[in-house]
Amino acid sequence: MKVKYTFIILFLFLFSANAQFKKYDKTLKLMGSRFDISVVADSPGNGEKYIEIAISEIERIESIISSWDKKSETSLINQNAGIQPVKVSRELFDLINRSLQISKITEGAFDISYASMDRIWNFDGSMTEMPSAEAIKKSVEKVGYENIILNANDQTVFLKSKGMKIGFGAEGKGYAADKAKELLQKLGVKGGLVNAS
Repeated sequence: MKVKYTFIILFLFLFSANAQFKKYDKTLKLMGSRFDISVVADSPGNGEKYIEIAISEIERIESIISSWDKKSETSLINQNAGIQPVKVSRELFDLINRSLQISKITEGAFDISYASMDRIWNFDGSMTEMPSAEAIKKSVEKVGYENIILNANDQTVFLKSKGMKIGFGAEGKGYAADKAKELLQKLGVKGGLVNAS
């Protein structure tokens, strides 16, 4: 209880000492999900500017990792599955490498290659029946983080099987939120929140 009171007092002290700072908020849909962005700034103009910077950073990340955008690096990897390795940016290479490390730690419970199953499941309410056992079996055959080959020297990614796909889902949204937060901190924003849900 003592910690809570100390935090409230500290919070009130900071805001009374810097009364010109206010919180500015925006909620919008990015990456197919709701993002809540809040910043503490000294004016409405700066508040809006910082929020727009965060939005631009999230959109930049989406342009790299989206599996829906046919021009994204991730889509190029998916399009070349079973054909050839694809040279990617250092940022995407590192994100995929991190994902593979998580897959190893979780023994495959977390696996970005589960995107290979997206053609048999529709989560938009349009499915009228379950996929057949055969369709599920064929789809599952393409899942397996062990079949994602990274070449650090060439900075390439190769999916071994034709039809295999990767996708970032919630990890991608969390990554984008983290990168937007880091950028705001580098710009000197004293407080805020970037939340993807």
